[in-house]
Amino acid sequence: MKMQQTDFWNHVENAQKVLQGSKALKDKITKYENLLGRVEDLEVLIEISDSEEDLSTLDEIEQERKDIEKRIDDFKIETLLSGNYDKNSAIFTIHSGAGGTEACDWAEMLLRMYTRWAEEKGYKLETIDYLPGDETGVKSITLEVSGEYAYGYLKAEKGVHRLVRISPFDAAGKRHTSFASVEVLPEVTEEQNIDIRTEDLRIDTYRSGGAGGQHVNKTESAIRITHLPTGIVVQCQNERSQHSNKEMAMRMLKSKLIDLKEREHKEKIEDLTSDQKEIGWGSQIRSYVFQPYTMVKDHRTGEEMGNIQAVMDGEIDGFINAFLKGQTK
Repeated sequence: MKMQQTDFWNHVENAQKVLQGSKALKDKITKYENLLGRVEDLEVLIEISDSEEDLSTLDEIEQERKDIEKRIDDFKIETLLSGNYDKNSAIFTIHSGAGGTEACDWAEMLLRMYTRWAEEKGYKLETIDYLPGDETGVKSITLEVSGEYAYGYLKAEKGVHRLVRISPFDAAGKRHTSFASVEVLPEVTEEQNIDIRTEDLRIDTYRSGGAGGQHVNKTESAIRITHLPTGIVVQCQNERSQHSNKEMAMRMLKSKLIDLKEREHKEKIEDLTSDQKEIGWGSQIRSYVFQPYTMVKDHRTGEEMGNIQAVMDGEIDGFINAFLKGQTK
């Protein structure tokens, strides 16, 4: 009987995967047909403009051409995102490295960069956990990035990011190197849900130390959950109630366990915990150099961009796309 039940649930799981794959394929076909329709409409507009020698539509034609080209590029990248969780929303964390004020300021600069990128993509951002720097900046922040393919894109950003600049905090005007790490996890959907035994959890409550008003400071609404078999720890303090914080922390835990299962590196639990061990020299995936020259270089793909201000304003698609294309080779 038990074997029959197992077979039944295996069939259900396989059917769900087929349905998910079918829906994803239909979505891609719909996007392709919409793009094709826009191209055909643009061709008609060009023909009319040419036949009537109407120069007033040139600006409209050029703007539409650029937008279509961008949509086509985005669509090409989406076809590369075929992993089990690529279409999911993401849980995104930035940790400052060693270096105190310098590193915390760098983490905040990265937060601004990713916030602008996400807003341009139309993603919704919600702060899950936040630990400010002692003087300025951010020690650690965890965000929920909601929207299609948020994880698929942002997984390209996982790793250590290195900053080289003349520090605004150094009166002597010396050049400093700072590090921050980025952790990216897929947010688990209901269809991808996993069961976690209650006896495998230790749940602690504490008072929120971040922003949130008087309520969170008077009550122990913050939640910390430890998964005993793996040692993974997650916490949430930015929701309004203990119940909401617990719900979000459980979602984070499931995401970490899913990621662990996907990578099948159970011996490397430290890669998934909130404190990455090597946020420093030799481990960076990308360098952002402000002085003595301006350059952003991804060390995995060789992708470079000289306009560092544009990158800090969120123009990072070139680096993400180069990484994703390299993953398919």
